Amino acid sequence: MSDKAPAWVVPVMRAGYAARGAVYLVVGGLALTAAIYGGAAQGTTDALADLRGRAWGVPLLWAIAAGLVAYMVWRFVDAWLDLECHGTDAKGLVARAGQIVTGIIHGAIGGSVALTAMRGSGGGDGTQSVTQKLMQMPWGPWLVMAVGLITVGAGIYYAHKGISESYKDHIRVTPLARRLDPVMKAGLVAEGIVIVIIGLLVAYAGLTNDPGEAGGVGAALGEIRAVAFGRVLMGAVAAGLVAFGIENLVEAVYRVVPRRSGPDVMTLARRARLKAEGKLQQAAA
Repeated sequence: MSDKAPAWVVPVMRAGYAARGAVYLVVGGLALTAAIYGGAAQGTTDALADLRGRAWGVPLLWAIAAGLVAYMVWRFVDAWLDLECHGTDAKGLVARAGQIVTGIIHGAIGGSVALTAMRGSGGGDGTQSVTQKLMQMPWGPWLVMAVGLITVGAGIYYAHKGISESYKDHIRVTPLARRLDPVMKAGLVAEGIVIVIIGLLVAYAGLTNDPGEAGGVGAALGEIRAVAFGRVLMGAVAAGLVAFGIENLVEAVYRVVPRRSGPDVMTLARRARLKAEGKLQQAAA
């Protein structure tokens, strides 16, 4: 295996992050509108279906679908070639398995978006549909609960990634990236909150043996709105999802692949370490 990643993975990665950014800008923007003006937040598929009736909506949907498939390919190749140097110990293998899972999820969303572009309507709640299929398998409810708990873990990972600022490890230093740093942090935390709620809903569906209890982004935002001051909280989380969309767009432009760019590229994390050590000016020189 070559130590350097093939050049083609970089444009594939950038297309994937750009598409994911577009998805969250649409979903978060519509949810924020619902929080401000009233109404229910939509799930991912139904939110994207609204684009079809707008000018250039269908080409945009196809572009998003292609980008999400590119994101899936990027994640598979990333995990297989270990482009982010996670290693082969237990922690590294778990991280690489997580990359494969996120790739599968976004590839499935890409297929749903393509169907939306062709048929002109949302596909309903995909989470409930998948949960129902899992329920029909041997040990179905237990499997659904396990998936729910894994999803909760993924949400905690996203939130921790934002709070610990580990996302800075792969973002190249630019003036714009530095200015958007607080936005990226808030976006990752908000995404973590939503994913945790989705995981809890899926786990509860397995516990009650009722696929109708599961739900995706729309259901998670609905749960947030149902609590005290829920409309304000939903607006804050929706704004966070918009921020997560921006975070993905930043990654689309400024993300580096360690096994392509090498260890000496100036990332946000490396700049912060050098500044803390008083070596920043020396490195710049």
